[in-house]
Amino acid sequence: MEKNIFIHQFNVDRDKRSSLKNHAPLLIWFTGLSGSGKSTVANAVEQAFYNKGIHTYLLDGDNVRKGICSNLSFSAEDRSENIRRIGEVANLMMDAGLVVLASFVSPYREDRENVKKIVGYANYIEVFVNTPIEECERRDVKGLYNKARKGEIKNFTGVNAPYELPLAPDVEVDTTHLDLDTIVDMIIKQVIGKIERK
Repeated sequence: MEKNIFIHQFNVDRDKRSSLKNHAPLLIWFTGLSGSGKSTVANAVEQAFYNKGIHTYLLDGDNVRKGICSNLSFSAEDRSENIRRIGEVANLMMDAGLVVLASFVSPYREDRENVKKIVGYANYIEVFVNTPIEECERRDVKGLYNKARKGEIKNFTGVNAPYELPLAPDVEVDTTHLDLDTIVDMIIKQVIGKIERK
């Protein structure tokens, strides 16, 4: 099958699309435990970019699971496939010239590394939302930790499935020690040089 697939080259490419938007594309990947604050932080960062006139799209775990990945379970294999699909979708969005924010538990280093390979290492910023599990469980607005502790949810990261810490994230934040505005400023400072056109 692969030998019968040919990549078509179009007149309007990534550079032209991003030039029209007046900024470069980028993937900002938010990883951390459920309840760590990933989606809250990603949402605030996207708002800050919007205020600056930067074209974005935010991919979030629960939202994606209801659509493109609705046929996947939470087994290790399906988690990897979930993240692979997100990497490919993010790459297409970057090809459209967007700054993509992706908020996923993404517990396995190998899967996060695979996303870097898909989009290109220079186009990837990793934000580790390193909130202690005790705080994540205290928040537990979805009641997921409680269900996992009771054995009602299998393969739940941090309880009965592993989370492999990022070894060298570009930004690391703990939402119990920093307020949201400070976190957003930290992330914007880290990435703005990568997306502003010289």
